[in-house]
Amino acid sequence: MAGHSKWSNIKHRKGRQDAKKGKIFTKISKEIFQAVRNGGDNTETNHALKTALDKARQANMPNENIDRTIKKASGNLEGINYEEIIYEGYAPHGVAVYVEALTENKNRTAAEVRLAFNKNGGNLGETGCVAFMFQRKGYLLFEKEQEIEEDDFMMEALEAGAEDAVFFEDSVEVFVPAEETQKTAQLLEVPGLRLETAEAAMIPDTKIALTEEQLEEVMVLIEALEDSDDVQSVAHNASF
Repeated sequence: MAGHSKWSNIKHRKGRQDAKKGKIFTKISKEIFQAVRNGGDNTETNHALKTALDKARQANMPNENIDRTIKKASGNLEGINYEEIIYEGYAPHGVAVYVEALTENKNRTAAEVRLAFNKNGGNLGETGCVAFMFQRKGYLLFEKEQEIEEDDFMMEALEAGAEDAVFFEDSVEVFVPAEETQKTAQLLEVPGLRLETAEAAMIPDTKIALTEEQLEEVMVLIEALEDSDDVQSVAHNASF
């Protein structure tokens, strides 16, 4: 995993659009809803729900919104059914793009995703056309509050279930099996490190080096995709 660098190199989080709390809350609500429908409302046994609730708290999502979504998904309130859909394709300059969506209207979402690709120099491909270029991994991002002993941390991370750790000047990235994300995060409580992110995501096996101008063209497409309320995440293999 040493070839992977900052999380921003792996999955771009939109700034301008996701600064809108309503859009963030819509995406998180869908994720909570689907997690409860698939695995129940017990966070001890439902890893996906725990991850979604962690995101909700990080985004300062009101508890009443969270509770209402869980009740709907549990059948205690009238709700709707969301379906998980994957879209795959290419951005400009051969960059692979993997899109995960949750929707109650497949036709609407497909049209939005196709339009985003077509208008921004991309190509929407067949199922499986880029999935083989990625692996689903758990990702932990720690911000450094003070310097740490890297060798000691690496040993502790491996004992906690990590596959690899990458060290930077102001942060540490840890990669784990997707199903071990929350467990490893709980075990890795190290003085001097503050956990910022703990989630499962699609990680590219290799990345494509681009010029700044080329990267800007790619990010126009990525941001257009992420601007859809139905799109939960967009992974790509462009290198920053």
